[in-house]
Amino acid sequence: MAGSPRVGILALQGDVREHEGVLAALGARTVRLRRAGELDDIDGLVLPGGESSTIDKLARAFELRDPLIARIREGLPVYGTCAGMILLADRIRDGITGQQTFGGLDITVRRNAFGRQSESFETELEVPVLGGPPVRAAFIRAPAIEETGRSVTVLARVADGRAVAAEQGSVLATAFHPEQTGETRFHERFLRTVRAAG
Repeated sequence: MAGSPRVGILALQGDVREHEGVLAALGARTVRLRRAGELDDIDGLVLPGGESSTIDKLARAFELRDPLIARIREGLPVYGTCAGMILLADRIRDGITGQQTFGGLDITVRRNAFGRQSESFETELEVPVLGGPPVRAAFIRAPAIEETGRSVTVLARVADGRAVAAEQGSVLATAFHPEQTGETRFHERFLRTVRAAG
């Protein structure tokens, strides 16, 4: 565990392969998680970007939703990107009818806060907790955080002040896709949490 944690990547839909590449390069073992029983064999979990409403529906269809919620509440380290942030939010705005989240992060997010696919963009973000140069962040139909609870730490904001990265205990979430821009520091931070929890 100390040298090579086992990280599950929720593999119902989304950019699973990109997370696998980053995590493998950082020394983690990865498993594509599709069944509830696989939750017992992981040290941390990544919720990838994709379509949050589709992942929500598939998690229920695969009977993964309730076991996932239980493991997150037990303190399983989790990192969510884009759709993953939406799934980790306790509250969602502009979700489709009946859309649910897993929760675990005391935030309110707005789905597609930056517009449609054609309005996707990249920008540089200052993230003081990571140190070093700014983060190159890709926003693709991304959410934004509109409210945070007292125990949530906002890690980054875009130029207009909207929060786009946050952390609470063992839960980390970004509205953007570091796995698509060659940025590894968020995954490194997540893996430190995984190792500490182990």
